Amino acid sequence: MKIEENIHLSKLFDAYGTLLSPVQQDIISQHLFDDFTGSEIAENKNISRQAVKDALRKAINKLEWYEDKLHFLEKTELYEKEILRLKEGK
Repeated sequence: MKIEENIHLSKLFDAYGTLLSPVQQDIISQHLFDDFTGSEIAENKNISRQAVKDALRKAINKLEWYEDKLHFLEKTELYEKEILRLKEGK
């Protein structure tokens, strides 16, 4: 995964992570923040690598779906840009 994708995914997780199942939260957290591979996560959770891959894919899709419907992250970034613009204007 590219750095930009990880940053975007981290922001999505911060915004919508609590809407994921506890298992999805744990798997995506280990992947993003602990930098664990699929194999390491599978070993830690005593599940298959395919199960980890599926859980990650579903979690990412769910996070993207929430953003597509709610646009919270998009709005937050627009507000931050506007705040910076206003501060520079003073």
